[in-house]
Amino acid sequence: MNKKYLIPCLILLAIAIASVWTYQKYNQFIPTANAAIHVQNLSEQEIQRLRQNTPITEVKVYKSDRIVKLMHHDQDIRTYPMRLGFDPIGHKVKEGDGKTPEGRYILDWRNPNSAFYKSLHVSYPNQQDKSKANQLGVSPGGDIMIHGSATRSQVEKLPSLMTYLPRNDWTWGCIAVRNIDMDEIWKLVDDGTVISIYS
Repeated sequence: MNKKYLIPCLILLAIAIASVWTYQKYNQFIPTANAAIHVQNLSEQEIQRLRQNTPITEVKVYKSDRIVKLMHHDQDIRTYPMRLGFDPIGHKVKEGDGKTPEGRYILDWRNPNSAFYKSLHVSYPNQQDKSKANQLGVSPGGDIMIHGSATRSQVEKLPSLMTYLPRNDWTWGCIAVRNIDMDEIWKLVDDGTVISIYS
């Protein structure tokens, strides 16, 4: 090969390798296309009407479908897209495994100043989870939340991040929704509400 072409070819190869590496490392954070999200967000009056007429009695999370449903008994009230832990298949067993728990828990408290906007805490681990982790000699982990997908400081700099949802799973086991959807969930779901998480 002619030497005058060798350096440009090496530069192009280095750029290609760096591009592939960057894409693989950060692919999970690429935003989902807004056209793929079919949520018509509610006004304050609509939220109040739902709270009065069909209060939320259970939150259902379908991991394989990547959706969160707010239920009034058997009636599906609201559905939101969501993302999971970075290794989502199967039930959470230990701290750091990247899995989102499966089973029946309670949304037992909330954090208005969460690292990711706002959050509702899932009562994982329960006694069964603790026993299983103890048998394995590991910590079951904890701090599983439903939370937003962008931090407050990110939204302050770029308000359009209120509708940001990464394309792929990325959390350490939490359930992440768009911040705009977290606002609705925050207003519609009371502490003490049952959350059922399915595979």
